[in-house]
Amino acid sequence: MQRVTRASVTVQGSVTGAIGAGLLLMIGATHDDGAPQVRWLAAKIAGLRVFADDAGKMNRDVREAGGGVLVIPQFTLYGDARHGKRPEFTAAARPEVAEPLYEHFCTELAALGVHVERGVFRAHMQVELLNDGPVTLMVETPEALA
Repeated sequence: MQRVTRASVTVQGSVTGAIGAGLLLMIGATHDDGAPQVRWLAAKIAGLRVFADDAGKMNRDVREAGGGVLVIPQFTLYGDARHGKRPEFTAAARPEVAEPLYEHFCTELAALGVHVERGVFRAHMQVELLNDGPVTLMVETPEALA
């Protein structure tokens, strides 16, 4: 997750999603992910206080800050490059499992009152962003949900 001043995603020359100030999320799914992880992550992202309040402290969530969220599906987050020269992606969920989880996440996030823009699953995407801060966080679901 990155706090951004702006972000967009382009597929085959067309912008498919764009936001001003807000959050850029790169979302990956693994084999143990399901509906409980999706709900937890959507609630966490919606409520994460990473935007400045009037005193300059990170005390506002994306909704309070009037921002949007650009959600990019990215299976390469589960790439393992510890061995050899080519990463392996065995920890990433298969597309037929990951895509419904991605869609469910976007729907859950929107249901929490967040403006959601999307990348395109299984597409080659160009993502542009202007990181704000920079503020970059890894957010992973707790193992207790598995």
